[in-house]
Amino acid sequence: MLLIKDTNMEILFLFMQPKLVLPIIPEHVTEKKETFGEFLNGDHLVDAPYKLEFRVNKESEIACGKKLSKGEVAQFRNAILKDYYFQMYYDDLPIWSFFGRTEEGNRADEFKYLLYKNINFDILYNNNRVIEINVWINSSDTLDITEDKEIDMEFKYSVKWRETDISFKERMEKYVMFFSTHHGRSNWFLALDPCLNVLIFVGLFSSFIFGLLKKDIVRYSLDDEESVYEQEETGWKNIHGDVFRYPKHKSWFAAILGSGTQLLALAIFIFILGLVGVFYPYNKGVLSTALIVIYALTSSIAGYTATSFYCQLDGTNWVRCLLLTGCLFPAPLFLMFCFLNNVALVYNFATALPFSAIVAIVLMWSFVMSPLLVLGGIAGKNNKTEFQAPCRTTKCPREIPPLPWYQKTIPQMVIAGVLPFIAIYMELFLVLASMWGHKIYYTYGVLFMVFVVLVIVTAFVAIALVYFQLAAEDHEWWWRSVLRGGSTSLFIFGQCLYYYFARTDMSGLMQTSSFFGYMACICYGIFLLLGTVGFYISLVLVRYLYGSIKCE
Repeated sequence: MLLIKDTNMEILFLFMQPKLVLPIIPEHVTEKKETFGEFLNGDHLVDAPYKLEFRVNKESEIACGKKLSKGEVAQFRNAILKDYYFQMYYDDLPIWSFFGRTEEGNRADEFKYLLYKNINFDILYNNNRVIEINVWINSSDTLDITEDKEIDMEFKYSVKWRETDISFKERMEKYVMFFSTHHGRSNWFLALDPCLNVLIFVGLFSSFIFGLLKKDIVRYSLDDEESVYEQEETGWKNIHGDVFRYPKHKSWFAAILGSGTQLLALAIFIFILGLVGVFYPYNKGVLSTALIVIYALTSSIAGYTATSFYCQLDGTNWVRCLLLTGCLFPAPLFLMFCFLNNVALVYNFATALPFSAIVAIVLMWSFVMSPLLVLGGIAGKNNKTEFQAPCRTTKCPREIPPLPWYQKTIPQMVIAGVLPFIAIYMELFLVLASMWGHKIYYTYGVLFMVFVVLVIVTAFVAIALVYFQLAAEDHEWWWRSVLRGGSTSLFIFGQCLYYYFARTDMSGLMQTSSFFGYMACICYGIFLLLGTVGFYISLVLVRYLYGSIKCE
């Protein structure tokens, strides 16, 4: 069965209205029943008029005929000018082709618009299995649609079957960039080269930091009485009575940790599914479905983490903390979705979700996500443990000495976000091309390695900056560690801005709001995830430092 895929935002640099392709669709079409994931992707599949019987060659068969009006001719010219293309599936194998091409006219400032009339299908088979399908266009088999006039058009197609030795198990290698292929090796080297450079720098810098830590611990651990009386407390030891003072806005702080931990678990599960081969290119909508289902099922992790940590901080209103955790990430996501869905409805766009899909999401939130969140919160409250602080906290907070400008919050966020971003910027560009272009992304092994490097670099940068903060006798490190860890998301959003204006031709309310709306939600999720990583690794370091010395 050959399926025509309606144009959607995830496979085009340029968006196109569904009515743009109506001239080539027959009067009577059979729509394919979409899965939940296809609904989320904005996929609308219909049976195409091409009859591709197995091992039956055809030459210039008529698919359909239509008299194109002036308006429809103008629509095709616009599609050719902006390089729109169609996407089809045959035996779950995707194929693409453009509508036509342009040529220089008689004058330098003129163009001729040529519409392709005949599609040639070249299909490879092995025994009784389809292995590969390609589409090619004869450059001479075109129709000139430069003038504004009605045109009688017949769309034809040809089919040629050829036998191949490629096995059925290997047929996806054309679409998948495996490590053993040329493109796979290039992608590995392209992505991991900046990662390795950053790791080398972080390793050298970390050895310097750990050397300072060891020297400080040895110096502060002198326990003979003469040393204690003669040595005046300075540096990070001087604030041992304030370093474990609980942060302000404990409910929000615990909610961020709960949401970030949930998103970290979601990322790990998605990578596992990607590495085992669940997200094949022809598994349309599986990734979107997996994201929603796994996020709902991991709600208990968010509830447990948030309420457990909140109770450790001697919080009393754990229900409020649980509500904040349940709304911290889903609420902005839902509001953005409502806005973008309404814009898509106004523009009559394929990405607008039908009412049934919205009802399914609401039911999943009501009967899966919310109960699991509450159960996790109750479990976290009942398993309350004491906060492990090696030092006692004084009653009155110590005054923080004046800090140089580079140790203020915003400069620290800039410093903390640069190195992790440098490690991932190359692979991030490929991911953006896959999300908003017609690329197929399948190198989940590369993406997983880049993600691991991102977490490692974020952790080491957090360790270095929290050490320098404590050495400056600044004990308000709790919120600062979250902001430093999540600051990489700001650089990622900056690259999204560059990608939008420099690499795409998007314009208008629909395209702009969709791109920046979805990318803002993704960057917000990355902020919560990396902010959680930054805090937990900072907490480990602080506990290690003050647990290694004797404090009065």
